[in-house]
Amino acid sequence: MLAAALAAALITAACGGGGSGAADKRAGATTPPAKGTTTTAATANAKGSGTGSASGSKTVWLCRPGKKDNPCEGDFTTSVVGPDGKTTVSRARVATKPKIDCFYVYPTVSGQPGPNADLTIDPAERGVARSQAARFSQACRVYAPMYRQLTLSAINNRASITPAALTKAYGDVEAAWKDYLAHDNHGRGVVLIGHSQGAGQLQQLIRNQIDGNPEARKLLVSALLLGGNVTVPVGKDVGGSFDHIRACRKDGQTGCVVAYSSYLNTPPADGLFGRARRPGSQVLCTNPAALAGGRGDLLPEFPTGAGGAVGSINRRGPSDARPWVAYPDLYTGECQDKAGANVLHVTPTPGPGDKRPVVTEAIGPIWGLHLVDVNIGLGNLVDVVKDQALAYTDR
Repeated sequence: MLAAALAAALITAACGGGGSGAADKRAGATTPPAKGTTTTAATANAKGSGTGSASGSKTVWLCRPGKKDNPCEGDFTTSVVGPDGKTTVSRARVATKPKIDCFYVYPTVSGQPGPNADLTIDPAERGVARSQAARFSQACRVYAPMYRQLTLSAINNRASITPAALTKAYGDVEAAWKDYLAHDNHGRGVVLIGHSQGAGQLQQLIRNQIDGNPEARKLLVSALLLGGNVTVPVGKDVGGSFDHIRACRKDGQTGCVVAYSSYLNTPPADGLFGRARRPGSQVLCTNPAALAGGRGDLLPEFPTGAGGAVGSINRRGPSDARPWVAYPDLYTGECQDKAGANVLHVTPTPGPGDKRPVVTEAIGPIWGLHLVDVNIGLGNLVDVVKDQALAYTDR
């Protein structure tokens, strides 16, 4: 179900993200949400949907340190599958005293009616948090706010995406960020993590709250903005989406951004990701497996079981799968600009007789590997954050 939801992941992110730009211009007059589709933070907390900060704030937290049944923590025991189909077991743990935090904003997953979701924590949000954010708790304390995101229904009915709907979604993210800074941050470095609609919301947050503020930039360990079309001037690493925050180009670099959209093939002319709309601009691609450039070995990690957002990838996976499954030495990745689209080209590299499943562009060539943007290089991304955490705390 969650994979199907992600299949329609927010087109607004491809248009520049997070309640700005072309999406705003196309939106019509304000339309109130359908009855019963909006829940205030206070009501959601009263219903037990989330937990505010210790100060009594009204943010509904999907993930927060100390939260009961936290989907951003858990068992990271992993079946590591070799070319012959045989598995070994790898174990990792939630960091006991991480020195940095992560602030995660999830992609479009809500199947609720109306243009905006309410703040009830549904299985969809729990599943995608487990799939995309949980493994980062090896390096950081993970905070993930609920927000009244644009729903799948809204994406399928573009006329319902009004300026009010866009503002409502972004407003929750910004309010949660300010709440986190006021009550939970205590001067700690932060990694921002977002995919699709989540990446779009974080782009706007960075522009509004961080990019032009030197004190706020000091807290930024990095931003992982995946499937969201961050732009830079052609041939540059800074400018475009952000004036001061540049691309991450070496291990341990901090205060920078990792951004890409993944494709198996050259994106078609109507592809949703990789092409900038403004002359002189290009979409940023940073390879998590080779930040300096060139080709690198991707480290894909997927959750197994009913809670897995990409569980369909593992239908041919190991019968003895642990909570996670990994397929090393099966893919390489390289940022390439082909036909005007700058994307992370993923190349499967199975040898003769390799029994492991290979990802496909399951929802069509215009989307590429959007469903697995995060998981196709999740091991690399976690390693990037671990290196950045060390560099940030040692500086």
